[in-house]
Amino acid sequence: MSTNHVEEGLLLRKLETDEENIGGIRSWVVEVKRIGYLAGPMAAVTLSQYLLQVISLLLVGHLGELYLSSTAVAFSLSSVTCFTLLIGMASALETLGGQAYGAHQYKEVGTQTYTAIFSLFIVSIPISIVWIYMEYLLIFMGQDPQISHEAGRFLMYLLPAFFGYATLQPLIRYYLMQSMIIPLLISSCLTIAIHVPLCWFLVYQSGLKNIGAALSMDVSLWMNVAILASYMRYSPACEKTRVPISWEIFDGMKEFFKFAIPSAVMICLEGWSFEIIIVLSGLLPNPQLETSVLSVCLNILSTLYSIPYGLSAAVSTRVSNELGAGNPQGARTSVIIVMLLAVIEAIVASTTLFSCRYFLGYIFSNEKEVVEYLSNLAPLVCLSVIMDTLQATLSGVARGCGWQHIGAYVNLASFYLFGVPIAALLGFYSHLRAKGLWKSLANSPVKHTTSLLRTRNAEMKYK
Repeated sequence: MSTNHVEEGLLLRKLETDEENIGGIRSWVVEVKRIGYLAGPMAAVTLSQYLLQVISLLLVGHLGELYLSSTAVAFSLSSVTCFTLLIGMASALETLGGQAYGAHQYKEVGTQTYTAIFSLFIVSIPISIVWIYMEYLLIFMGQDPQISHEAGRFLMYLLPAFFGYATLQPLIRYYLMQSMIIPLLISSCLTIAIHVPLCWFLVYQSGLKNIGAALSMDVSLWMNVAILASYMRYSPACEKTRVPISWEIFDGMKEFFKFAIPSAVMICLEGWSFEIIIVLSGLLPNPQLETSVLSVCLNILSTLYSIPYGLSAAVSTRVSNELGAGNPQGARTSVIIVMLLAVIEAIVASTTLFSCRYFLGYIFSNEKEVVEYLSNLAPLVCLSVIMDTLQATLSGVARGCGWQHIGAYVNLASFYLFGVPIAALLGFYSHLRAKGLWKSLANSPVKHTTSLLRTRNAEMKYK
């Protein structure tokens, strides 16, 4: 009898273990579906929005090296002073709005969105004044006068897009934190569908040339804002989080900036390092060639970045929602799954890019010299793709948990104590030119990713 009881006990424990394993597998499958539902469309949204800039650069690039290099510099400066900054500050909503939604504080989500829009408008005003005098600043920094003049003109006409972006980014987070991806996908696809023919007409048919690309960006961004704002105002799906504009938006500004500043620093420090390299390339011999090639590399990297950014946005949403609901174990599961997906994506993307390295340059330019130079830099760009994928995904974890300050410290050390100074040495003193400038920055995300992995593991164990 005792033997039978022992066997029955062992069988019962085995059945319980099997049920737990099956339950664990099911929960992982459910979480993969949740992340896929967010990451896939969000990657498409990010890509379609970034393609506004890429398509504009592609069309302008076929006007000649001067237009390509000056537009590339203008886009780089707009990223440094505007687009990257606004993305970083708006990312504070991934912490505040995501956790508020997970805690069922739905009205807070709407109020925080208005607070973010108003705050970003305040930040945009002094920066727009800098844009007006950008031509003179570039000449003062030793840039080519022709490139400086065309880049300054381009930025002047791009000013309306600046304020459109300040409105668009909080609206994107408003929908993302509620896992409402379809409105974002539809609005982005409609915008890019209209931008392509509009930009082509303004660049080639209207006689505006590169200025036509700036005007098409203005129209496209504000059209995207109009679509999302209208859906927010009239759709029943937004009823829970829809609130009237009131004085409460000023009450939340202090809390918003508490997360927005480290969020901006975390994202901007990385983005600015690459933009600094673009500006430094203008000081090399044959600046039009060097600037054109590095700007193409940056555009390729930024285009492919849309996929890991989709994963980053997905894990940020899932982690913030789960933490807001008081479920840290669910947040931990999301992190593990999304990192596995990130590794797979990095391998596929870098392998595909390396395979296409000999003819990829023809998409951006007809100049054979540019195409050959780009093929030589392709292995370094592939390395950047791999490390940026892992780093971007972990940055999403940091935003979901409210650990932006950690990412800021890591980026400061990785890119500015090591990356940029070494890049300058390799580019100018070792005479490696563009390859030297990019080579050091390609390795900086390695330090960043390793540090974030260690920090994330320590924090998760503490939690």
